[in-house]
Amino acid sequence: MSGFFGVCSKEDCVADLYFGTDYHSHLGTSRGGMTVWTGSEFNMTIHNIENTQFRTKFESELYRINGNLGIGCISDTEAQPLTVRSHLGQYAISTIGKINNLNELADQAFNVRNTHLLETSRGAINPTELVSIIIDQEESFKDGLLKAQEIVEGSCSILVLTPKGIYASRDKLGRTPIIVGKKDSAYSLTFESCAFNNLGYTFEYELGPGEIILLTPDGIEKISPPRDKMRMCAFLWVYYGYPSSTYEGMNVEVMRYRNGAAMAKNDDVEIDMVAGIPDSGVGHAIGYSNESRVVFGRPFIKYTPTWSRSFMPQDQDIRNLVAKMKLMPVPELVSGKRLLFCDDSIVRGTQLRETVDLLYKCQAKEVHIRPACPPLVFGCKYLNFSNSRSEMDLVARQAIIELENGKEPASYDEYCDPTHEKYQCMVDCIKKKLNFSGLKYQNLHDMIDAIGIAPDKICTYCWNGKE
Repeated sequence: MSGFFGVCSKEDCVADLYFGTDYHSHLGTSRGGMTVWTGSEFNMTIHNIENTQFRTKFESELYRINGNLGIGCISDTEAQPLTVRSHLGQYAISTIGKINNLNELADQAFNVRNTHLLETSRGAINPTELVSIIIDQEESFKDGLLKAQEIVEGSCSILVLTPKGIYASRDKLGRTPIIVGKKDSAYSLTFESCAFNNLGYTFEYELGPGEIILLTPDGIEKISPPRDKMRMCAFLWVYYGYPSSTYEGMNVEVMRYRNGAAMAKNDDVEIDMVAGIPDSGVGHAIGYSNESRVVFGRPFIKYTPTWSRSFMPQDQDIRNLVAKMKLMPVPELVSGKRLLFCDDSIVRGTQLRETVDLLYKCQAKEVHIRPACPPLVFGCKYLNFSNSRSEMDLVARQAIIELENGKEPASYDEYCDPTHEKYQCMVDCIKKKLNFSGLKYQNLHDMIDAIGIAPDKICTYCWNGKE
C-alpha cells in the first residue's frame, strides 16, 4: 500500500506536510518523500525508510524547506513524489494503487519515439513515472487525469502539485479515499482522515469515485464530477485503515467494534479470555468481548520500539521472523486458559501458526481464532497491500487444492459459500493445518453490514472473486 498527503496554505505548509505525511507511516515502509513549491521552484526530498521511520529521515531537513504548496507520500514500492517538466509545465506527482497493465501501457507510450522510462533498481518501471507520461500526452491536466483513469487496469489515485495548486484524482471506482480538510489558512488532502485533528483541520469534503478537483489555498474547484459506480476496498475498515480514520461516514474503530460484536452473536464457544492479534485485530476483539461479556485481555504484547509492521518486508522469511520476534507472551495470562483471538484476516497463515504454537508452549489450554472477514480465496487485483507472488500463497487456496486432490476446481463458488459442505471442509482443513483449537470466519453479510454503506459500493473480490 501507499498513502499521501497534500497541503495548500496561505502560509508556510511544511510542518503540516511533514506531520500529515508521517501519519501515513502504517501504509508503507519502502520510500518516503515530500515535494514543496517554494514560489519559484520545486524542492524535493526522498529517502529510503526500509530500516527506519519516516520522521527520522526528514526532521533534519525541515529548516531548509519552505513554501505554501506541497505533497508527501509514504510508499511500499517506488520512490515518489516525482518532479516533472513537460508541455503542461513543471509539476510533482504521487500515486496510490496498482497498475496491472503496466507493461502494456509502457509499450503504448513508446509509440511516441522520444518517450523513455527509467527503470528502478530492481529493473521495474516506476508506475508513477508512467502515469506522468500518460498525463503529458494530453492537452491539459484534466484531460490527462481522465485518460489515466480510463486506461489503467487496477486502480490509481493521483495527486499532482502545480504552482497553482494540487490536482486530486480519485481512482475511478473509489477503491481508496481522498479526503479534503480545512482550517483558517489552509486546505489539505489526505488518504487517512486521522491526520486532520492534531493539525487543526476539520472534514470538508470527500471525493467521489473518479472525481477530480483542483485544491488551492482559497478552496476547492471541481474539475470533473464523480462517477456513479463505486467499489471501495473493504479492507480499509477491516485491516489497514487507521483506527481513528473515517471513510464514507464510517469510522474504522467503530466498524471493528460492530464487526466483533456480530461475530460474538453467532458464536457459542466457551472461553476464558478474548484478545486481539495486534494491532488491527484489537478493535474486533473489543467488540467481541463487549457483546459476549467475556473478559478482554492481552495474553501477549507487541514490542513496538524496534520492530516494524510484519507484513511490510518483501521477503517472506523476514516477515515471519519479525512477526515472531515482536510478539511477547505473558505466560501468567496464558497458562491453563481457553483463549479466543480475533485477527483481521488469515492470508498465508504462517505467522499465525507460529503465534499459536508459542501460546501452546506457554501452556494455553485452547486457542480459538476468529478472523474478522471471510476466507481469502483470491489475491487482490486492485491494491498492493495484499499482493502476493501467487494465489497459492493463500492458505485457503492451499486447503482447496488439497481437498481437490491437487487440482484446481472448475469453480470456487462452493468454497465461498458458508452454507456449503465444501466451505466447512476448507475451514476444517485450515484449522488442522494451522493447529487451532477452533476456527470460525466472519461471514460476508455481517462484515458488510458492520461497514454500514451499501453493499454494491464495497469490493469483495478477495472473498468471492466477484468484480
